[in-house]
Amino acid sequence: MNIQDIHNLFLQCGSLSIDTRKIEKNSMFFAIKGENFDANTFAKEALDLGALFVVIDNESYFVDERTIVVKNSLETLQELAKFHRSYLGLPIVALTGSNGKTTTKELINVVLSKKFKTKATIGNLNNHIGVPLTLLSFTKETEVGIVEMGANHQKEIEFLCQIAQPDFGYITNFGKAHLEGFGGVEGVIAGKSEMYQYLSANHKTVFINLEDPIQVEKSKGIKSFTFGVKNQNADLNIQQIEANPFVIINYNDFQIESHLIGLYNSNNINAAVAIGKYFEVQEADIKSAIENYIPANNRSQMMQKGSNEIILDAYNANPSSMAVAITNFLQLDKKNKIMILGDMFELGDESLYEHKVIVDSLADQKQALCFLIGKAFFANQVSNENIQFFETFDLFAEYLKTFNFNSNTILIKGSRGMALERSLEYIS
Repeated sequence: MNIQDIHNLFLQCGSLSIDTRKIEKNSMFFAIKGENFDANTFAKEALDLGALFVVIDNESYFVDERTIVVKNSLETLQELAKFHRSYLGLPIVALTGSNGKTTTKELINVVLSKKFKTKATIGNLNNHIGVPLTLLSFTKETEVGIVEMGANHQKEIEFLCQIAQPDFGYITNFGKAHLEGFGGVEGVIAGKSEMYQYLSANHKTVFINLEDPIQVEKSKGIKSFTFGVKNQNADLNIQQIEANPFVIINYNDFQIESHLIGLYNSNNINAAVAIGKYFEVQEADIKSAIENYIPANNRSQMMQKGSNEIILDAYNANPSSMAVAITNFLQLDKKNKIMILGDMFELGDESLYEHKVIVDSLADQKQALCFLIGKAFFANQVSNENIQFFETFDLFAEYLKTFNFNSNTILIKGSRGMALERSLEYIS
């Protein structure tokens, strides 16, 4: 059975799933092998749960005529997604970057949805499996698709672009993320820039932040739509930005008052405004979309617990995002500030050094009490009355049982694996 035949069967289905726990009636189930399981073993269960067809790559688990046997289920999923993308022919906006991808993707989506029927990556399904699943969620009714692409090694963005075939691209930034897989910052720049190479080779359009010299340099010669702050040469000139703590931007006599915290989120907003302008979304609709966007999922969430004001940014962290979050927090016009910071993962040989840089940056500040949690921070502990170190979260939790939070402003930030949102249980 060729990919077109499989696509014809896919079009008969209402959805596609790789997880029998989330299977829907009349869906197509793909049996994708994981590190600790073989999804082929769930083929019969998927059909019993209501799937119309199952795709497997181990014929030992063939059930009946509803079973499609392929050489490799994952590769077939990717090929099907590429075929489906070409079949639909809709414009696709793709984005990648070290920080801010998901927030920017959500902002672009709310802006463009004011004019178009859009569909975007759900959550952070942005890898070699998530991107195909995103593309296969698009239908004939979808007018613009928005695809987030993540990567932790070189050639990954190139591969995802070959599947998604974006018409437009945006790179949020080039930061110190996934240094272990990319082989350092230069590797990050090379890896993320694979999107520029695809857009250039296929004569597509890139959105460029003129404040970022790497974006400007790497996108030379590509058709572009630009934005910048107080830059008359930009296609979108942002006149003013402020954040205390929420970001406000001014452009073209419009003021947008967002629910996003920190100057580091201003570029995410600016990009969404620029893309909205390019797609000719009405100014008032752009303003309304961004002002009504409320961050969730532990990403720059502002919340109140008792007398305490909390900035919860515990979804992820790397040296670049951690540094700007700390800088922004220390600049806030607030009293009784506390930072709860957790280890940053996937830094490889640079891990201890990058954690030391953060510790050193906190050594002389007097504005906030700092709690640093995790083995990498603990390995860099120093004697400082404003910094306390805890090797594990459990040890920190024991300490928190004796700590009285009262009218504090608190920043919580760390890598996903640290799950620092657990700290909220001890704040009242």
